[in-house]
Amino acid sequence: MSARLKWLFAIAATALMALTSAATAKDITLSFYYPIAVGGPIPKIIDGYVADFEKENPGISIKAIYAGTYQDTLVKALTAFKSGEPPDIAVLLSTDMFTLIDEDAIAPFDDLLKTDTEKAWLKSFYPAFMENSQTGNKTWGIPFQRSTIVMYWNKDAFKAAGLDPDKAPDTWDELVADGQKLTQRDASGNVSQWAVEIPSTAFTYWLFQGLTTANNVRLMNPAGTQTAFDKPGVIEALQFWVDLSRKDKIQPAGTIEWGTTPKDFFEKKAAIMWTSTGNLTNVRKNAPFPFGVAMLPAHQGRGSPTGGGNFYFFKKMSDDQRAAAFKFVQWMTTPERAADWGIQTGYVAVRPDAWDTDAMKKYVADFPAAAVARDQLKYAVAELSTHDNQRVTKALNDGIQAALTGTKTPEQAMKDAQAEAVRILRFYQ
Repeated sequence: MSARLKWLFAIAATALMALTSAATAKDITLSFYYPIAVGGPIPKIIDGYVADFEKENPGISIKAIYAGTYQDTLVKALTAFKSGEPPDIAVLLSTDMFTLIDEDAIAPFDDLLKTDTEKAWLKSFYPAFMENSQTGNKTWGIPFQRSTIVMYWNKDAFKAAGLDPDKAPDTWDELVADGQKLTQRDASGNVSQWAVEIPSTAFTYWLFQGLTTANNVRLMNPAGTQTAFDKPGVIEALQFWVDLSRKDKIQPAGTIEWGTTPKDFFEKKAAIMWTSTGNLTNVRKNAPFPFGVAMLPAHQGRGSPTGGGNFYFFKKMSDDQRAAAFKFVQWMTTPERAADWGIQTGYVAVRPDAWDTDAMKKYVADFPAAAVARDQLKYAVAELSTHDNQRVTKALNDGIQAALTGTKTPEQAMKDAQAEAVRILRFYQ
């Protein structure tokens, strides 16, 4: 073979290798399951982030799949995993961590941390959010769209009731006292405005934790193997919730729908509502009156459970896919992007340095209510999460709703829920 021919072959081989490498890079496509659980133009925001990431990383393609509610997304993700075609990345509830571990569906992030920068990144998130992200000395989830429960109030309604429109009730006793003035009834006793609505469907246990946390009790141990549903402080918290409608008559009787609570607030059917800080942007855009945002009222203590979703990595990815997925999750949780996500949605920016960005500083200066959920994190506790979490949570939800509808006393409802939780969790102890 002549020298020239060898040279031509060498060039051809190099070109082929370059083309193969390029094709391989472009073949890194990641499926990304994302839940839609709170109103607003969330998919457009996610699509925008994905497009920006792909521009900056031309060898990686992200396929966003909007899978419905958190529960829908979990079911679809696990079904896909068991069929052999799992998502690569998913945003699922932080409380799904034990379920995903028990299914052997997810991989921890820790093995991917090679550099000091990557290790510092993992330590950059609020500790309160990491309580539902780590177990067994491993990190299984990365905080993304995280929240706490906050209290929204209609300032016009407070003023009309002779209350200070700039001061929310700060304790359980103040909530009841203010509630008596805020509830509006006609001569026949028909209510045109309730003082407060605490939703009791969809995320029943979570709203209940807003009461148990204020009463200085936790519903489970960190290992997710034991619950404390029948503790006196838990029963007392449930009795207070029941009394808001039965005894104090400042909240509608029975169960209150999670999805319609903001609508009731906007339509002035309720002067106060408890809901996710993830609804903050929705309230800001749609409330036809001046409103305030406050931490949940205190009793024996103060606080709220954290809530919302984490990024998870599913197993069965190739090394190249996992590296690309790790890059995407890091990109989605930079201080600037965490700040932008919080500003656009109302979720809590998940790392302290996000609040030091110029964009977030300006946002908080213009809208101080945005910082309430952040400030509440110092009192926050982990959201209820156990092994076999769906069944354990259902036992608690059923008990709470039985008490609220009057089919059981709070004490009996919590004893029954605890007995069922003990039965379910016996296998994990």
